[in-house]
Amino acid sequence: MRQDLQTIQQWIKPNSSVLDLGCGNGALLAHLRDSKNVFGYGLEIDQDKILECIKKSINVIEQDLDYGLSSFENDSFDMVVMTQALQAVNYPDRVIDDMLRVGKECVITFPNFGYWRCRWYLATRGRMPVSKSLPYTWYNTPNIHLCTFKDFEALCHRKHLKILNRTVVDMNYRDGFFMRLFPNLFGEVAVYHVTK
Repeated sequence: MRQDLQTIQQWIKPNSSVLDLGCGNGALLAHLRDSKNVFGYGLEIDQDKILECIKKSINVIEQDLDYGLSSFENDSFDMVVMTQALQAVNYPDRVIDDMLRVGKECVITFPNFGYWRCRWYLATRGRMPVSKSLPYTWYNTPNIHLCTFKDFEALCHRKHLKILNRTVVDMNYRDGFFMRLFPNLFGEVAVYHVTK
């Protein structure tokens, strides 16, 4: 399991209910089911990944996150998780509102577009950055809303959300001294745990 998912699973209590938005192949939900007796659902749009979830006996629903979570009632889940998808939805602020409507807490991860290598690439080449963490060019990227840690925290402040935990890591999901000291400059990936 990816290291970011290892971090996330530490914030999820045993016997809780989890909704995983953009659940991919269902690795997180399978791990939580097997190790913490968690009941969960995944939402995914990619047919191949949906089939992988089904093979793992994961409850999965085909759904585009841009259409919201109207099929779920308020406070349906203890935790709602969305990894590496916030920057790819049309209205990230609305998705966060919906996540906290259906769940008591949520975990959100996203790439930091304020990372020093992105800044350096843009400053020295005059072009949008392409890297291991951002492997797309400007015209074929699924990333439509670029943000930094500071942008996300400002949104949380504006919405009166409480940040319970924050982890700042590199693309290999390791943290370090400089990432903790200057997260917006040296962190590549943000992992936030928030509530209302």
